[in-house]
Amino acid sequence: MQFEQALIEHAALTLAGLKPASLFRFLPRDESRFIPCFLACREELARRGLRLTILKGCRKTGSYLICLYRERDLTALLDRAEYRQFLYSMGYRPWDGVQGCLRQLAVRLCLEEEFPHEIGVFLGYPLEDVKGFITHGGRNYTCCGCWKCYGDPERAQRQFRRYRRCTDLYRRRYAQGATLRQLTVAA
Repeated sequence: MQFEQALIEHAALTLAGLKPASLFRFLPRDESRFIPCFLACREELARRGLRLTILKGCRKTGSYLICLYRERDLTALLDRAEYRQFLYSMGYRPWDGVQGCLRQLAVRLCLEEEFPHEIGVFLGYPLEDVKGFITHGGRNYTCCGCWKCYGDPERAQRQFRRYRRCTDLYRRRYAQGATLRQLTVAA
């Protein structure tokens, strides 16, 4: 899969403005072609108000953990008192905005043995679901879709259906020739 196609496949919800951020793993077939493509996509997305960054690179597998985010939307989310308190309780210090929080997340991804499940906050998952996942160790959820829900399953199912429709639409439009620019809702 080419990088731009992977971006559409895994980050359509952020491109469409439905989520503050998306995260996906990408294993380039050809490293020498990946970097210029990544940089071109990053520049194109920046013109539309989105940020594309590599949170982690794995020397062993050659894969990357890519994050696409809407800085304004993610800032607004992380500035909410309950999200800030939660991340503070998870050890995010000092508070220095989205970039600082993402740097701390990147360090956790690279250095901690266990996956940092607070990552759901950055991806726009409901806080009660992120906390529920951590508390219950991924068990005892009320429903499962794009994430494991610990709150209202009907509300979550509606959101999951909305997300699936958006991703399906973006896949189809990209396959029909729509460009990344055409598929990106400006921030």
